[in-house]
Amino acid sequence: MLGFAQGALTYIIPFLLVLTLVVTVHELGHFLAARAFGVAVDRFSIGFGRSIAKWTDRAGVQWRIGWAPLGGYVRFAGDANAASVPDGDDLEALRREIVAREGVGAEKRYYHFKPIWQRAVIAAAGPLANFVLAIVLFALLLTAFGKVIYPARVDGVVPGSPAERAGFHVGDVVVRADGRRIDSFLDLRQVVFLRAGAPTAFVVERDGRKLTLTATPQRQTVSDEMGGQARVGVLGIESRESLRDRQVRRYNPVQAVGGGVEMTWNILDTTVYYLGRLVSGQETADQLGGPLRIAQASGQAAKEGAAGAGDVGSMLLGAGVALLNLAAVLSVGIGFMNLLPVPVLDGGHLLFYAYEAVARRPLDARVQAAGYRVGLALLVGLMLFATWNDLQQLRVFKFLGDLLS
Repeated sequence: MLGFAQGALTYIIPFLLVLTLVVTVHELGHFLAARAFGVAVDRFSIGFGRSIAKWTDRAGVQWRIGWAPLGGYVRFAGDANAASVPDGDDLEALRREIVAREGVGAEKRYYHFKPIWQRAVIAAAGPLANFVLAIVLFALLLTAFGKVIYPARVDGVVPGSPAERAGFHVGDVVVRADGRRIDSFLDLRQVVFLRAGAPTAFVVERDGRKLTLTATPQRQTVSDEMGGQARVGVLGIESRESLRDRQVRRYNPVQAVGGGVEMTWNILDTTVYYLGRLVSGQETADQLGGPLRIAQASGQAAKEGAAGAGDVGSMLLGAGVALLNLAAVLSVGIGFMNLLPVPVLDGGHLLFYAYEAVARRPLDARVQAAGYRVGLALLVGLMLFATWNDLQQLRVFKFLGDLLS
């Protein structure tokens, strides 16, 4: 029981730290954009549940820290409608209430009476803040530590594999794949995993020359670093990292920002590519992960970052660096997900604002409510599917079966 509790803490605490950072920055993006346009804000909360600390600033915003560190939220004044897009009747009733309470012109401070373009900027500011956070974290890590590079050298070619058919030779060094720079075998694997059945161009260095080889990864079941299994694309080459090949690419602050933008873009590009193949039926849902896999990835990142440290300080530094890197990756994912045109997400609000801009009136409240329910059902269904997928990928059911047999 003690071991189980220690294991749970190993995964839960890093997960909560990463999630709270990413979600709080997302909400801070909404908050800062709203304040820039003079929107009245009632509350900004870090965490949920009963507050363990709270205070009110000069602008009348209540800042609070909740006991449950599961993210945070910002609440605009007068924002009682769950979809945050009331229709014409709701707006008129809200206007009368505000004028009666605060006087003529006071409604201009409220979110729903701001111009459409300002509301759209405020809605988009959350996802944008996530992308900025990812770029900043990547840039900080690149500035402080550089990027460790192990050339993706081909040390072996599996007989009959796509790599052999494409003409890969032992000693080749893969430098680009599908147009993306390859700095390590891990970079190469991330490209290949999502391209099962898709002809892909690889640029290799061989005897001082650069050659372009085209190979089509084939789908196979492999074990991942988390102990789970997934059916992904495999090329059929082997690579063994050697310390003598280890290089560290150093970045000045300007180069680091460029590197952060490139890393953030690569994650976005990979996500869009995967979803496109998933919708078209060319890819499986094995890579869709939920909170369980995120929690496990957080714990695994912390443990791997702390591994080999000679003292407590080095251990904490290594774990912190690994978690910041994970937070950057997760921040890109949350930013992208919130831009999807699904009601209850920021992208859904932007969709409603687009309709309002064209029709010159807000969408009917009943339609908004129906969209809200459908969007919520979609999100809950996706979360349940991702959690079920996590349980299967992590072989939890097999573990329980073995335990009970």
